[in-house]
Amino acid sequence: MATIVGNRTLRSVLEYRARTAPERTFLIYDDLDGEVTRLSYGAFDAQVNRAAHLLLGLSVRSGDKINLHLPNCPAFLYLWFGAAKIGAVIMPTNVAATADELAFMVEHSESALAFTYAAHAQLLGEVKGRCHGLREVLYCDPAEVFEARLAEHPRTPPPGDCASRDEVAILYTSGTTARPKGVLVTNANYLYAGETVAKAIRLAPEDRHFVTMPLFHGNAQYYSTMSALVSGASMALMARFSASAYFERCIHHRCTVTSLFAAPIRMLLAQPPDPVAASNRLRAAVFAQNVTATQLDEWHARFGAPLLQLWGMTETMGTPLMNPIDGERRNMTMGLPTLGYEVQVVDEQGKPVTDGEVGQIVVRGEPGESLMKGYFKNPEATAETLRDGWLWSGDNARRDADGYFVFVDRAKDMIKRSGENVAASEVEAVILTHPKVFDCAVIGVPDPIRDEAIKAFVVIEAGEQLTAEEVIEWCGERLARFRVPEQVAFRDALPRTSVGKIQKHLLRRER
Repeated sequence: MATIVGNRTLRSVLEYRARTAPERTFLIYDDLDGEVTRLSYGAFDAQVNRAAHLLLGLSVRSGDKINLHLPNCPAFLYLWFGAAKIGAVIMPTNVAATADELAFMVEHSESALAFTYAAHAQLLGEVKGRCHGLREVLYCDPAEVFEARLAEHPRTPPPGDCASRDEVAILYTSGTTARPKGVLVTNANYLYAGETVAKAIRLAPEDRHFVTMPLFHGNAQYYSTMSALVSGASMALMARFSASAYFERCIHHRCTVTSLFAAPIRMLLAQPPDPVAASNRLRAAVFAQNVTATQLDEWHARFGAPLLQLWGMTETMGTPLMNPIDGERRNMTMGLPTLGYEVQVVDEQGKPVTDGEVGQIVVRGEPGESLMKGYFKNPEATAETLRDGWLWSGDNARRDADGYFVFVDRAKDMIKRSGENVAASEVEAVILTHPKVFDCAVIGVPDPIRDEAIKAFVVIEAGEQLTAEEVIEWCGERLARFRVPEQVAFRDALPRTSVGKIQKHLLRRER
């Protein structure tokens, strides 16, 4: 039996909100071109019901999969919750995906329908030709046309029912190292994620999420949408992330909380100083991935919005680690275990290591509730990741004497050099402190003598000049000799996923 979730589902929670607070604002959608749409809980639920009837009319039934190849827009939310009401399963994809990437996910997920924008018609046409199970591609733009199509269907609740442990989504991992795996997400998973995040940041009905991350990713779904829903709060959804408009729109919509990654934080810091930005109402800005101490100081000096670094994965649903909102924040760490999660750092045999030692992060939980149900059609990967009630994350960390967890690296990013283990993140952290460096990534490349050599890919700050020798010298003054890169390559930008994770497998192919 579920604990904090009970027998609730996405349908039951949304219908509860629509019934008890029908006029309270739930969704504000800003297309960043001057058009703003506002929906109350009651109005949103009515649109979701219409979307559910639309799906039923398209012969979508419980257990069927639909691909949402959509940018941030109300249609994404209508279809997500509409599918959940009838027991169907969404499979969201990155609108920047290539035909090969999208075809793999559509075929592997067994998606029967795809919803997209006309701008992606050629891409989806190619995918449809390669995926025989994809029977139709439908378009959600122009918005007024899609809304008119929804209006043809009743706003009353659709027939059908689903259980808390039923699957309602397949979220494919970002694929930074290999083919993406399809994470199975249940109703209980979504609600558990929402509850843990809402409680960690004390979310209340008066709060409003500023959502700039893509909806197809777990971050915007778990941390923002679900925490708002379970607490009766609201969300201001931006069509996309815009560094230049970020604080102006955040202030305009009176937002109080937000979620970010390191890359958007750097983009915001790269904007010209604007005193107005500091007048924002943000009381908590959770973020993932490391930024430098200097960047943290600059952020707080310029924007004032309190940052809380966290750690979580698509597979962990909520955030097993987060800096406390009411305790000591050490934002160069991932924070402390959150309510509802047990987290350890273990060796290869699964035995806890002592404080200060590096090991892999493992999280105890219940598959289908606090942890993913498994990987779709991949029992081998599921068995490797979920072992005896523990999720093996593949992330290396160490815990300090006060219980704060410090990220070291992805286990696959550890560089083996002359018998020494070198964490790529430690080298990257040093390079990022160089005043002329904007971004960097470090990988290991084959070396006939040392097993692997260290190679750094560096993006220089606009208007600056930097040589490989200067980078190596900078590292040599701050790192042990075996951690200093032998090779430095300069790039205009680094390949990243939609949420800012560096795609190191693409850099390894370049070498």
